[in-house]
Amino acid sequence: MKVRTLGVVIAAVLILAVAFGALTLAASKTGNANAVPAPATSADPAKAAPPDHPEIRDALAALHHAKDHLEHAAHDFGGHRVEAIHATDEAIRQLEICLKYDR
Repeated sequence: MKVRTLGVVIAAVLILAVAFGALTLAASKTGNANAVPAPATSADPAKAAPPDHPEIRDALAALHHAKDHLEHAAHDFGGHRVEAIHATDEAIRQLEICLKYDR
């Protein structure tokens, strides 16, 4: 029973990883790689610069989404769900540190 439960958790994590990879790939193909963004000026605040590190921000959004799913899961999966939530929290914390480090 524990092996099956762990298998379900691992399968869910792999599905999320593949989905995130596909979304990232699709997002990178829709953008124009040769386009150069115009610098934002204080006279035109509507044209703000693109966000820094969109891949990290996308990963943060995916992790928050995954954490929400884990928190609302119907089963505890032998304590592995709680462990997965803690690991997700740590991953979120590390990515937030990455964003702060770059500044």
